[in-house]
Amino acid sequence: MKVYFFFVLCIFGLSLATPNARGQENYEIQVYGSETVPAGETMVELHSNFTVSGSKAVDEYGVLPTEHAWHETVEITHGFTSWFETGFYFFTSARSGNGWHIVGSHVRPRVMVPKRWGWPVGVSLSAEFGYQRRRYSADTWTLELRPIIDRELGRWYLSFNPTLEKALHGPNARRGFEFSPNAKISYDLIKEVAIGVEYYGSMGPLFEFDPLRDQQQQFFGVADLNVSPRWELNFGVGIGATSSTDHLLIKAIIGRRFKSKRGSSRGD
Repeated sequence: MKVYFFFVLCIFGLSLATPNARGQENYEIQVYGSETVPAGETMVELHSNFTVSGSKAVDEYGVLPTEHAWHETVEITHGFTSWFETGFYFFTSARSGNGWHIVGSHVRPRVMVPKRWGWPVGVSLSAEFGYQRRRYSADTWTLELRPIIDRELGRWYLSFNPTLEKALHGPNARRGFEFSPNAKISYDLIKEVAIGVEYYGSMGPLFEFDPLRDQQQQFFGVADLNVSPRWELNFGVGIGATSSTDHLLIKAIIGRRFKSKRGSSRGD
């Protein structure tokens, strides 16, 4: 089984490592945990993000401003085996004067190191590929490779996503892969409530980072409500730490798991 898993992992990586500048920015603000959706289950999530203070004018590439924009993203993820899932995203944006529009969609397969291997940390790898309209992103086709490493230490939870993003079509297509790390640390106040800090960065091309003023750096204070194994509830308020980052954002993630009647344990 281990040989089979590594074979799939290698094919998965090679198929995506060849043919985002700035990922999806304020459409899906989330630090990933390593666990995939269990086989036979489907997770439906609504990502709601509002930019209180952001860019105020159309930029040089014709991208609309973000200030006072609502971004609503529907994410549907299905678990095919105990270590493989695939997610689909549908992005929308609404802003006074611009109306409500569909922005684009992405697909995201992900594999996970099985728990029975006994690794000291959780590890998985996702790849996200898709399109977004030019009015909302200078780079219309993008690719993201996201390694995920996490660990629970008593009441503490730590997660690190050293993400690589690549613009495939647009003004940043020649910049190569860019380093966009995400990280989270949280603490369980009680069984049902955890509070923490999430970090989102976009530093520029690997080995040749942009000047700090041109990087994106965001910090969110967040709360996770663990009301049921079937529900995912995350709320946060974020601030931008550089001039290139939106200054104040509010986000919410509401997710619900659905289990098929037939279920599955394939791949165990």
